Amino acid sequence: MAATAALATALLNSPAAFADAPAPPSPVACDSCWHPDLNTSWNWVLSQVPTAPYRNVSMYDVDGFNNSASDVNSLHAAGIKVVCYISAGSYENGRPDASRFPASVLGNVMDGWPNEKWLDVREIQNSASALRQIMDARLDMCQSKGFDMVELDNVDGYTNNTGFPLTAADQLYYNATLADDAHARGMSVLLKNDGAQIPDLLPYFDGALDEQCNQYSQCTTAQNGGYGLDQFVNAGKPVFQAEYNLSTDAFCAADNANNFNGVLYALNLDDSVFQPCR
Repeated sequence: MAATAALATALLNSPAAFADAPAPPSPVACDSCWHPDLNTSWNWVLSQVPTAPYRNVSMYDVDGFNNSASDVNSLHAAGIKVVCYISAGSYENGRPDASRFPASVLGNVMDGWPNEKWLDVREIQNSASALRQIMDARLDMCQSKGFDMVELDNVDGYTNNTGFPLTAADQLYYNATLADDAHARGMSVLLKNDGAQIPDLLPYFDGALDEQCNQYSQCTTAQNGGYGLDQFVNAGKPVFQAEYNLSTDAFCAADNANNFNGVLYALNLDDSVFQPCR
């Protein structure tokens, strides 16, 4: 009997035992949050900590762990709003909280990123979710450092080879929950990836950040059918669009016509290339 009970407990705690995802929570409003304008100039620097003199822009998107409260304050002193980048959908072995992740939520290595693994985002559906505690601690970090906004990256595991049978409903619940948790801390939030669920995620997110939608002809609802970054603009929420391989002549006209904030960057986001469309 003891062995049977132990087996039952193991099955209940295993990733395969998750039931269908619940409906996403209701959106949490954040009237006091910073809501960037549709036309907001921006710079994206993740591979280093930016220092003055800064680019003449309204917003910097920087790594949440590597930038200190003093770094955020310096940007604020220059009149610049600051976005806290965190990977919400992957485990990164070099982060200071890496040891907190249960082995059960670690999936396949991400293509092109040997130090990252996909997360089993279904775990957040547990009443005492370890994953939610980890991500909320990251949001607390962003809040304590004075960030204005959060970028949630890699929140499209259900469309990738994660090693888990994730569904769109699982991803929707996860993304909506973390967006609500950011709003509860007084920070607005950017959607990164998961374009296919834009119609469902619009009430939760305050804007979107996209990479290379022009290169892959995936920017608009007309191109995709049913979803597109233009839906954020139509809702009065900005789109921040990054390209790496196209010249500005090849994509700026389209980004400007779509009212996207398009910029050409270096792929490693080290601030060596900065060519905004407007």
